[in-house]
Amino acid sequence: MVSTDLIIIGAGPGGYRAAEYAAKQGLKVVVFEDGEVGGTCLNVGCIPTKTYVHAASFDDAKARMSEVVPLLRQGVESILAHPNITLVREKGTFVDAHTVNGYTAKNIIIATGSSAKLLPLPDIHDPRLVTSTELLQMTTLPKRLCIIGAGVIGMEFASIFQRFGSEVTVIEYLKECLPMLDSDIAKRLRKLMEKRGITFKMKTAVQTLADIDADVILMATGRKPNVEGLNLEALGVTLEKNGAIPVDENFQVKILTSNQAPIPSGGAGGGLPHLYAIGDVNGRQMLAHAAEMQAMRAVNHILGRKDGIRFDIMPSAIFTDPEAACVGTCEGEGLKCRKAFWRANGKAQAMRESEGMLKLFSDADDRMVGCHAYGAHAADMIQEVSALMCRDTTVSQLRDMVHIHPTLGEILRSAAEQE
Repeated sequence: MVSTDLIIIGAGPGGYRAAEYAAKQGLKVVVFEDGEVGGTCLNVGCIPTKTYVHAASFDDAKARMSEVVPLLRQGVESILAHPNITLVREKGTFVDAHTVNGYTAKNIIIATGSSAKLLPLPDIHDPRLVTSTELLQMTTLPKRLCIIGAGVIGMEFASIFQRFGSEVTVIEYLKECLPMLDSDIAKRLRKLMEKRGITFKMKTAVQTLADIDADVILMATGRKPNVEGLNLEALGVTLEKNGAIPVDENFQVKILTSNQAPIPSGGAGGGLPHLYAIGDVNGRQMLAHAAEMQAMRAVNHILGRKDGIRFDIMPSAIFTDPEAACVGTCEGEGLKCRKAFWRANGKAQAMRESEGMLKLFSDADDRMVGCHAYGAHAADMIQEVSALMCRDTTVSQLRDMVHIHPTLGEILRSAAEQE
């Protein structure tokens, strides 16, 4: 048995970030990964899709992805080559509460990510059906693409493949796309995509794939935590209803009161204080940047350090054309909404990107509590709001902040000027 300070299962954004940070603090770290380092985001998720977003054609996208992904993967490999990190190329499975495969540690972080969630349809094995992973691996542009689900993944691929020349149809059970967005923003974005030729079938439930007239069917109905093969039941861990590992504010694994099983070792106070779960596997915020910050919190807690990370303020983006992004709430009693439009901005007009709208939300004390937008570089604008919200900035204070002219950032200041 080999002893170390910290074991991390998974080398995605949360896992490799935790390993890098812990190693730099002097901890000896063992990382288990049975696939490619970098996780879903780098290999088959946000990075490959962004190469598609910025590519001129399907062939250009494939070529660029084959360059970018290996380059970034090599960067993660170099991070994991730190003298304090041992990368074990195998699947990590718990032997007991402190032991994974042949290694034992004082603390363990589970960072196994998530995978595509499929609807329980009778013909789920239809050869036309793919997940985002298989769609990115296709070498031929589908003539007719049907996408089930109008969430982030579905909307991004709809925008991308319509631009490449595919005939795209999106089927969604809910009445509107992108439920995390302000409904007005989401509707405007959908209508714009409809004008570009994408067909949307809202409030429609898929009963069978046989009814879908398409060459390729993309299932984009969410993701599920990867917990298979971890042997969590041996630790007395009962999963949440959504299949996620329950955690507290420091991402320490909690033991649920129902169906509690014996804990082999280390358990105290109704939980496993040395065991952490970060990223998609805890189901809280399925975003790569959320996983990275959860990694920081978990390692800080192991080291006995306090931090000021605000997990209640988590920006997100949808890289359609144009892109959309949001942070914070857009609903609540007493909130004030201020609006601004891309068409009134000089830089947007110069860029020929006049389609867009921003909504800035503030509470009764004038503090910014949310911002939702669609339009060119909306994600960059939302990032600014996110940083300001982390410091409880008011709209009045934003109004007094100088913004460079001409920039799209002036759209945000224009919203702040609205009474």
